[in-house]
Amino acid sequence: MLSVLQKTTRPVQAARGLHKSALDVLKQPAPEDTVTASFGKFISEIKPQYLSPVALYRSKRMVLDSVGVGLIGSTTDVFELALQHCQHMHAPDPISSVYGRRGIRLSPTLAAFVNGVATHSMDFDDTWHPATHPSGAVLPAVLALSDMMPANSKPSGLDFLLAFNVGIEIQGRLMRFSNEAHNIPKRFHPPTVVGPMGSAAACARLLSLDPSQCSHALAIAASLAGAPMANAATQCKPLHIGNASRLGLEAALLASRGLEASPLVLDAVAGVAGFNAFYEDYVPQPLKSPSDNDNGHVFLLEEQDMGFKRFPAHLGMHWVADAAASVHKVLVGVDPGKVSPDQVQDILLRVPLSKYINRPFPESEHEARHSFQFNACSALLDGEVAVQSFSPAAMSRPELHALLSRVRLEHPQDNPANFNRMYGEVQVTLVGGDILKGRCDTFYGHWRNPLTNESLRKKFRNNAGVVLPSEKVERLIEAVEELDRLDDCGALLSQLE
Repeated sequence: MLSVLQKTTRPVQAARGLHKSALDVLKQPAPEDTVTASFGKFISEIKPQYLSPVALYRSKRMVLDSVGVGLIGSTTDVFELALQHCQHMHAPDPISSVYGRRGIRLSPTLAAFVNGVATHSMDFDDTWHPATHPSGAVLPAVLALSDMMPANSKPSGLDFLLAFNVGIEIQGRLMRFSNEAHNIPKRFHPPTVVGPMGSAAACARLLSLDPSQCSHALAIAASLAGAPMANAATQCKPLHIGNASRLGLEAALLASRGLEASPLVLDAVAGVAGFNAFYEDYVPQPLKSPSDNDNGHVFLLEEQDMGFKRFPAHLGMHWVADAAASVHKVLVGVDPGKVSPDQVQDILLRVPLSKYINRPFPESEHEARHSFQFNACSALLDGEVAVQSFSPAAMSRPELHALLSRVRLEHPQDNPANFNRMYGEVQVTLVGGDILKGRCDTFYGHWRNPLTNESLRKKFRNNAGVVLPSEKVERLIEAVEELDRLDDCGALLSQLE
């Protein structure tokens, strides 16, 4: 296994390229001038000193939140199915730890897979703009790879965070090459498109691959990317994150052995589908390395914070939940006690047009997490949406179904399917004719209105405390907080089981 970490080189064949015509050569840009090569150079050459205090602060919050949602995600049915599959179908390879399962270890790629599944199993993981779930695709791979490294040569906490930030950065850069990517997706689930690329980039950085190998890792990952939106709101969707993490790690390991792929995969080449196969309006730009830029490098995470979810559902649900919760407060104030469907004649939701999150009567917890109607009605009844809102008991309540039957949707033109510009509005008409309205333009947890450290730690304690004893939960918080000052990231790794 250790031989995987050693760089491999192969002699350049003297005859390579001799059969190309002069015209073919002219059509190809010099390797060092390509977008793909610029990304490989950046991944290989970026150093920890370019991580600003803001980037370190924000990325440590992402690590803490992602570990917490992964730990509570290890209690779900879909995680158990994925874990059993890996244990039954693959030979034992006890190297990398599994969230919340003391004594269970898998091969690095399988650990990255099941931990990625855990992270997204409740749709509780962080979200960015343009829309993707960045941490779940990267963190499980970096953790698994760190576990794989010998005990006397574990990455430092700062190197660990650098690799993590590289994985987030590559995803963000790729998403910004397309205007289409800024909106709620219709074709491909974004974590399956940019997630494997981010995972591959992070792992290539942690393996200290050279620029060419880093480029090849990205190109290999591109051939392992992409999943359709039709599987949203099903048990299959968490596999998207698991595969992104696993396949990115696999791509970096294959590149470390010398496997090669297209040197132009990120470039827009007329008549040839590279990464632009995923986005019709793809316009890539080179990524400058700090050595080519006197001003160093400013990570995208410095410019835009991350969105953290207060409850486990699709990000779009958080606008309608907050708007509905404000109406709940008024209803309870007018008529103290529990909100009754008998009070309500009609419920109008003004939300963006997005077919896969318009689910009037969800039949599973996964559909409920992707239903404007369900989340608005849950918040109207209870004043909030929480982890327990998606339990069978909560979902089967007669009063909830009574409210669901009274919901209508409108899609105003000024309310686009875009996480940076959308809003949620809930209008409730009471039986007596009175009309109550609630509106949310920026929910608590959005990158414009981030969770405080106190709120983020409360969420982490609630999630991690489901599977870990309180003392280990507190040690995890401390390990993440001190991560950039640790000589060895083993202090973090040892607390995850």
